[in-house]
Amino acid sequence: MNRISLASIALVIAGAAVVPRSLDAQTFHVVASNIGGDGGTDYLTAEPGTGRVFVSRGTHVMVVDGQSGKVLGDIPDTPRTHGIALVAKYGHGFITNGGDSTVTMFDLKSLAVVRKIRVDVGGLDGIMFDEPDQRIVLTNHSKPIGTVVTLDPKSGDVMGKAELEDDGPEGAASNGRGQIYVNNEGKNTIQVVDVKSMKAIASWPLAPCEGPTGIAYDRATDRIFAGCGKTSVVVNGTSGKVVATIANGDGVDALGWDPSQKLIYIPAGRDSSVTVVHQDSPDKYTVVATVSTMRGAKTIAVDPVRHIAYLFQPEYAPAPAGAPPGPGGRPPHGPVIASRFFAITH
Repeated sequence: MNRISLASIALVIAGAAVVPRSLDAQTFHVVASNIGGDGGTDYLTAEPGTGRVFVSRGTHVMVVDGQSGKVLGDIPDTPRTHGIALVAKYGHGFITNGGDSTVTMFDLKSLAVVRKIRVDVGGLDGIMFDEPDQRIVLTNHSKPIGTVVTLDPKSGDVMGKAELEDDGPEGAASNGRGQIYVNNEGKNTIQVVDVKSMKAIASWPLAPCEGPTGIAYDRATDRIFAGCGKTSVVVNGTSGKVVATIANGDGVDALGWDPSQKLIYIPAGRDSSVTVVHQDSPDKYTVVATVSTMRGAKTIAVDPVRHIAYLFQPEYAPAPAGAPPGPGGRPPHGPVIASRFFAITH
């Protein structure tokens, strides 16, 4: 599948003087594949341990073998798709479709669609599986105010809705204590949502973070990692206090966390890079690598079993003269000429 080794252009370990002893022998390598297919992208999701990666493509979701780049399957009819959540316990996957305000529920084994779930708030975007509370969590750019909606992972039925302070909620993470943390991109805050009451019970400012998007939570240290433009932050999951900052590239839209390796992956679409950060202690973090990818690659998925991080970004031809702006006023572009899938190993 046109696999290209990019290890030579990856900027691996930043220097022995700043690398924790446990990482002295590690280097980070990138392999790129052209997986084909059409459509833009937003999030991708790695299925832990199986090697399968689910990649959003605007109107469909591609299922890719992360090691070879081979396309294993495709889930159609997902208009303006954003994210994918997987629930191994019930054999179900869930896809958010902003175009028709539905969630596609599919069978993990066959990839067949089980049902389309109507979610009337609109603005469907992020999605994650809250395993401790057994909820599918949707973060929605609904108007006039953002919302969190939860679904039953077995039936797909809507369970509850919480209102937020910002119409631009992005990533969400569960703390395993009945609370969900939500990044608000516009307000530069994390809100804490109580799962039982479905009420926002706290709002924490994230300065110096601007535009928080990706999020992950480490239960072992009670720390939240919020991916932000140029300066990401680490937050105490109980007090809401910012306890550390991380310098990274610009254009962040997701964040990956490998808990057993204690590695955070922060992709930067404008800087064509992924910043890899080691958690030395709850409040101390060291950048151990800056890995080159391509412009636009801003979301990421980590397989915490195989310890591989994945990114995806289409490559476009130049826009024809006089082409109108894209969605949201983005610059226009031509057709997809390559579909770049990246795997980062170490």
